[in-house]
Amino acid sequence: MKWVVDKIINFKQEKLWKEGFAHLGFHDYFGKQYVLDYDNDWVGCFEDNGELRWTLGSFQKYSSKFHIKADIQKPVYLSGNSKGELLVSSSGNKRIYKVIPEEQSATLLIDGEEFGMKDIGNCLYDHNGCIWINEITGCRVWKFSCDGQAIRSIGNGKPGFQKDDTTFDLAQFNWIFDLKCGPDGNIYVLDSKNYSVRMIDLEEEKVKVVIGTGDGGYIGDGDIAIKAKLGGNPNAEFDGPWSLALDQEGNIYIGDTQNHVVRMVEKESNIISTIAGKTNVEKGKRNIKTEGNPLNLNLSLICSMDYHDNKLYIPEWDGDLIVLKKEL
Repeated sequence: MKWVVDKIINFKQEKLWKEGFAHLGFHDYFGKQYVLDYDNDWVGCFEDNGELRWTLGSFQKYSSKFHIKADIQKPVYLSGNSKGELLVSSSGNKRIYKVIPEEQSATLLIDGEEFGMKDIGNCLYDHNGCIWINEITGCRVWKFSCDGQAIRSIGNGKPGFQKDDTTFDLAQFNWIFDLKCGPDGNIYVLDSKNYSVRMIDLEEEKVKVVIGTGDGGYIGDGDIAIKAKLGGNPNAEFDGPWSLALDQEGNIYIGDTQNHVVRMVEKESNIISTIAGKTNVEKGKRNIKTEGNPLNLNLSLICSMDYHDNKLYIPEWDGDLIVLKKEL
């Protein structure tokens, strides 16, 4: 499997509309692309020509065909289902909104305050239509019904780690930065301050380490995934890897933020490798739009990766949006 650079978009420092945002690359069930403007509290859906079809937020910041009003504060995640319904995570007020664009409606579905959540990260549908949410610093994963009723939580709210398989009742995490549903139906957790990826096995009701030793570093390429070390930086406000994605085959992609690289674990072989970026990053340097080699990319602060249609979207918080294309 070979990866090539498909597109590089250089964001401007002031982040004017259509010049880029850190959370740019989210796709729904049908492949529509979205922007989440964390700094200015709004969400937008793209037309094929790059214009905004609709926007979501307390007020309309940019022109679009229609605007949906909702108390969105610091949006960090969006996902959708086959019914055309969207979930939007509003981290600033610890809320999950259900958005139905065809009805131009947004309703408060889950209020994290009611459940004592410390914060809210991702929100996604599983294969059965249930909703999964992670607390970032709260170190818990929650399962809700499709109508927002709590089913269970995993983790006791205190940082911890188990290298061996552990039951839902005993499992602990340490700052969860990302959450994804795999093609196998299981939930994959980026257990960031434990420098690992863990799988919530829904059939066995166990949490299992699938990537990482639990220690920070940069080793393991060419070996099985559980022997790898993911990047750590104790001086960083948010230590560990920031981003996780899976493709339709079950290959796993880690935005190894502190190592400034993207790493991939191949499903068939379970071998980890670096597919983009370099550790000797140059802070503040933008990528040249003509760069074709993913291993030459300057990835200062990888966040919010998304995979769609054989392409991996890699946004940087303050820099560029890089799109890699898989050559089969």
